[in-house]
Amino acid sequence: MEPAIKWAGNPNIVVVVTSSSLQNLKIKLQLLDLQIFVAPRVTLKPLVPSFPCFANIVVSIMEKPHVDFGLKVLGGDVMAIPGLYRYVQEIIKKQVAVLYHWPQTLEIPVLDASLVGIKKPVGILHVKVVRAMKLLKMDLLGLSDPYVKLSLSGDSLPSRKTSIKKKNLNPVWNESFKLTVKDPQSQILHLDVIDWDKVGAHDRLGSQLLPLKLLQPNETKEFTLDLLKNSSISVAHDKKQRGQIVVELTYAPFREDTDGMSGPLNSFSWKENGLETTSGNDSPRGAGLLFVTVQGAKDVEGSRHNNPYVVIFFRGEKRKSKMVKKTRDPQWCEEFHFMLEEPPVHEKIHLEVLSKRNGISFRSKESLGHVDINLDDVVHNGRINEKYHLIDSKNGVIHVELRWKSI
Repeated sequence: MEPAIKWAGNPNIVVVVTSSSLQNLKIKLQLLDLQIFVAPRVTLKPLVPSFPCFANIVVSIMEKPHVDFGLKVLGGDVMAIPGLYRYVQEIIKKQVAVLYHWPQTLEIPVLDASLVGIKKPVGILHVKVVRAMKLLKMDLLGLSDPYVKLSLSGDSLPSRKTSIKKKNLNPVWNESFKLTVKDPQSQILHLDVIDWDKVGAHDRLGSQLLPLKLLQPNETKEFTLDLLKNSSISVAHDKKQRGQIVVELTYAPFREDTDGMSGPLNSFSWKENGLETTSGNDSPRGAGLLFVTVQGAKDVEGSRHNNPYVVIFFRGEKRKSKMVKKTRDPQWCEEFHFMLEEPPVHEKIHLEVLSKRNGISFRSKESLGHVDINLDDVVHNGRINEKYHLIDSKNGVIHVELRWKSI
């Protein structure tokens, strides 16, 4: 849906600013006559069989919004100062556009991801940022300090970044990245070439989009793309030459025989701890994805509060689950994944159950137990689904499912 929204109100918002050093100083700010004109794109996705039939509301702004208001300080209209009104307008438009101008999105969850059929990773996108040519001159000396940001649509993970090439209009990177793909028919690769600045905001040199549906599985394809001022299809592109970027893409779907889903999902075994070993001389090789699904826990009890959540530590990376308040038997049903160059043979993953007091206070966090799980079994068997007794917990048990998918 792409509605046109125009809202005009007559608010009278008054804020009084005081100074702790100058006790008699009081400045009154008054906001008047607020008007907002915006053209959003509202997408309800993914569609699911549970009411209200969609899991998320995804909002983008198709063109820069118009925000009009009056601001009085000490009874005088500040917006009447020549040039200030237009300056404030441009700042507001620019900041909102950076956050939510298409293809940037604001995703509002409606249903718990654990309760609906949210799409799971089906493969890996290998991206090699090769080089760029004839970039814009942004510095006073006629040069730029470019780097590339890349991300996939529908992915909540932070954007990946190349290194910065100082004072270079024809940079060569030859840097490779791996991104998790959930839907190769609909996802889009976002590429932004940005000029690094030591002070202030970094300037965008140009952007481009690449739909993954242009790729064939396991076939490397090179693209030479003209950079645009804005990758939005709704924005009229200027004719200014912004240079080009060269990338190599390969979509590698997961192997069907590494699904590791034999056996019922709700079957599990018991482990006193996560330090079991596995036999066999075969050592699987190759990149892949380690899936960690934290199902729930039982009898986790804190001495001061019981608001449990799980923190996962592996190879210097950290993942955290949602907090479930006021319970000793939390159910998280959350899935996390780690992209690895090699199978995690002879490695362990650390899970710790913590509780956090609401609000700000001393000693707000408390450990409810932890476990280190040996990953040999999941590499050789594809999947393990077990309950583990938590160390440093009287009776606490955590239910974890681990899966390894090779590419």
